[in-house]
Amino acid sequence: QVQLVESGGGLVQAGGSLRLSCAASGRTFSSYVMGWFRRPPGKQREWVASISSGDVAYYADSVKGRFTISRDNAKNTVYLQMNSLKPEDTAVYHCAARWTGAVSYDYWGQGTQVTVSS
Repeated sequence: QVQLVESGGGLVQAGGSLRLSCAASGRTFSSYVMGWFRRPPGKQREWVASISSGDVAYYADSVKGRFTISRDNAKNTVYLQMNSLKPEDTAVYHCAARWTGAVSYDYWGQGTQVTVSS
């Protein structure tokens, strides 16, 4: 069982930056693929970025070049650095975890709100 707790959301002006954190419980954090997802208001949840147990990162086209996902296995934490934020980045951001090789994410955090004003 893995518990995930996000933090770092807030209100920021367009062009600004935020860094989200996701703290995970458990002793096998380094074995999990970690992902960030978001749900914009009135829309479906979408994948934002993920990072493998080997530190290989992947990004949605909409955030590539602006967002950076990273992990600190010693702290059981995954981060999402968000730069050059746009109003369309406004959403509830969730982190998630899955075992390497699994097809779906099994564990989800409660989410943190990010609001970007124009």
